[in-house]
Amino acid sequence: MLDAFERYPLTFGPTHIEKLERLSAHLGGKVQLYAKRDDCNSGLAFGGNKLRKLEYIIPDAIASGADTLVSIGGVQSNHTRMIAAVAAKIGFKCRLVQEAWVPHEDAVYDRVGNIMLSRIMGADVRLVDDGFDIGIRKSWEDAIEEVKANGGKPYAIPAGASVHPYGGLGYVGFAEEVRAQEEELGFKFDYIVVCTVTGSTHAGMTVGFAKDGRANRVIGIDASFTPQQTREQVLAIAKRTADLVKLGREITSGDVVLIEDYAYPVYGVPSEETKDAIRLVGRLEGMITDPVYEGKSMQGMIDLVKKGYFPEGSKVLYAHLGGAPALNGYGYAFRNG
Repeated sequence: MLDAFERYPLTFGPTHIEKLERLSAHLGGKVQLYAKRDDCNSGLAFGGNKLRKLEYIIPDAIASGADTLVSIGGVQSNHTRMIAAVAAKIGFKCRLVQEAWVPHEDAVYDRVGNIMLSRIMGADVRLVDDGFDIGIRKSWEDAIEEVKANGGKPYAIPAGASVHPYGGLGYVGFAEEVRAQEEELGFKFDYIVVCTVTGSTHAGMTVGFAKDGRANRVIGIDASFTPQQTREQVLAIAKRTADLVKLGREITSGDVVLIEDYAYPVYGVPSEETKDAIRLVGRLEGMITDPVYEGKSMQGMIDLVKKGYFPEGSKVLYAHLGGAPALNGYGYAFRNG
């Protein structure tokens, strides 16, 4: 599906799928849980899902003649960390806007974790006091103009790379990769669970799995706490991506499954149930999930198994998208583990 698109390799190759034996058993053994480890997909600054997207965006950035990647996220954004890493890798400058998307007041929140790594990698990081929104942000547009005014040549990458024209391609590739791995495993996954916020990871998977009739088996767990906006953005990105890759059928609202029950109390703030899910999978599997994204999708998957959402005998693939460095910004919440 992606043969027509240039790819700049930033990842190690196909990411490992592991069975979560102890977690499956702990939850009754009626559903078999697996994880695809996109958190271990690269040597670039701890990797993560954004790199799959950037592999299809960076060729366009290089071809444009730009010299500076300009992007935006929250203070503990995984996306901006990966923008900083890729800019360093390809020899570009990097300008990052870090907005106050999360009402979290850990004393070192803006000095550790993802933002610290971005600074170490040489990014020009600016803090802005604007609140959360998955849409296009004025502070980002201002940063683009500032780079131009200073003689730079910016290449604009929106939050999560999501509404970039090529933002959905990387996770079409994820679905292609899973299909190849299923051939080796000898079975197909009945469901794929993914965290959903800015939308292109979920949208790309929806298109990729639509190829073999599994679009609505991609179960998005909302972590945005703005689910209507998120749902609309996933659908819009999926439609655009389906056209790009010539899927051969229209993506409809029925293809987008988004479960809204686990994003509380607000974007970026973990509930007690999210923290419990992080601890549970850490203690049973040694797998680390974060308070903003993967902890909430893990909480969702665990709860859905408990509620019988997945029929007995189902094989469920959890897409681990990375993000563990953000845990450093939540040190007080996890001070006792």
